Amino acid sequence: MPSSADPAPQPSAHVAILPSAGMAHVTPFLRFASSLVSFGCRVTLLRPLPIVSSAESLQFSDFLSSHPSVHCLDLHLLPFDPSSANSTDPFCLQLESISRSAPHLLPDLLLPLDPKPSALVTDISLASSVAPVSRARLNLPCFILFISSSSMLSFLARFPNADDIPGSPFVDASMVPPVLRDPNNLFAQQFSANGAALVATDGVLVNTFDALEPRALAALNQGEVLEGLPHVFAIGPLKPLGSKRARAMELEWLDQQPERSVVYVSFGSRTALSEAQIKELARGLERSGFRFMWVVKMKIVDKEDEEGLEGLFRDGFMERVKERGLVVKHWVEQGEILAHRAVAAFMSHSGWNSVTEAAMHGVPMLVWPLGGDQRINAGVVEASGMGRLLKGWEWGCGGEKVVAGEVIEEALREIMEDVSVGAVASCMKDEAVRAVGVGGSSRDRLTGLIEKWSKC
Repeated sequence: MPSSADPAPQPSAHVAILPSAGMAHVTPFLRFASSLVSFGCRVTLLRPLPIVSSAESLQFSDFLSSHPSVHCLDLHLLPFDPSSANSTDPFCLQLESISRSAPHLLPDLLLPLDPKPSALVTDISLASSVAPVSRARLNLPCFILFISSSSMLSFLARFPNADDIPGSPFVDASMVPPVLRDPNNLFAQQFSANGAALVATDGVLVNTFDALEPRALAALNQGEVLEGLPHVFAIGPLKPLGSKRARAMELEWLDQQPERSVVYVSFGSRTALSEAQIKELARGLERSGFRFMWVVKMKIVDKEDEEGLEGLFRDGFMERVKERGLVVKHWVEQGEILAHRAVAAFMSHSGWNSVTEAAMHGVPMLVWPLGGDQRINAGVVEASGMGRLLKGWEWGCGGEKVVAGEVIEEALREIMEDVSVGAVASCMKDEAVRAVGVGGSSRDRLTGLIEKWSKC
């Protein structure tokens, strides 16, 4: 956030922002919008409607309530027949709907604005449809806010070649998400088209910082990854928004726990574990003897996740661990939890928002990648030294692979007792704070972009 020693760039830029679907996409876009506002920018937020999940609706509502200066324009999606796309994933279908609608709707929404926007920032999942219209019809520079790691960006830029990626030596063919191996899959088609569109954009902003991914960032900007790739700006870690809502029960529970004694367990907003895996994870947590807070999720879309905890755990688990464990099924303010003095480690799917939040708060990670970009992100965590990768556990969330409770117990003990990982995580926190502080590399890049946009 700006201080008296670091005034906002003048004159102010006007930035139009178009996110896509899913909390992993919406969250960094709203954090980015908040950063722009804090530097005095005028922000126009394009909100695609209807929204898939309750968590997304709530986050949009909270954000607009706490940022009254943001101009919100609703992007009412055009009729779309899901049967015309080869997918049943509600979020992939929503991305496709936004992608098909945006070229037709954006001119009518943005051209009448006065003052006109200086730039349009959109999601990588919309690059192939939005970048052409931004230049040809809106006469606006188009930037991508990439919602994953720089190593994942390198993988996307070189896809389908997954070997020998400059700056990311740990990436190999085993990290290719299974869905990308099917060229007829909707997500695979979207992924390829949007990767090819990168060279048609004016720049890529990434929610990362130099100390977390030094080699990947250098390779991207030295032309080693892909010739013609626009400049990549590391502007993270983007600060969590927090909430104006009443203090959550989970924070009150954490207040009662000893310092650095709790394992926080969450696999993100989209990852739904099988019932069999949930029960084995419960066994592992119970056997470990550690205090824990666990956010349970059984359905991809939160509106469909109706079964109560009592119905899920019928063997008395909740009663046996009530003195040292808290299990919830609702959305939590993860940034506030990771910032709490009681949290000692984070078992995570290695979604990129989770990785940057853990780095920001110096919390060691036990990463269990289950889909999408998570395997590559987990590689970033392991390479940085701030966490352990659970090798051989990945791609198992659908039920075809179940990790036993005894194995989970052992992994929990290792991360809780590993002093060296904790030390690296603590140093990473210092680097994150430095990057976004006055004179920090991420802050300087963002203010430099704002100054550039203000002259457009």
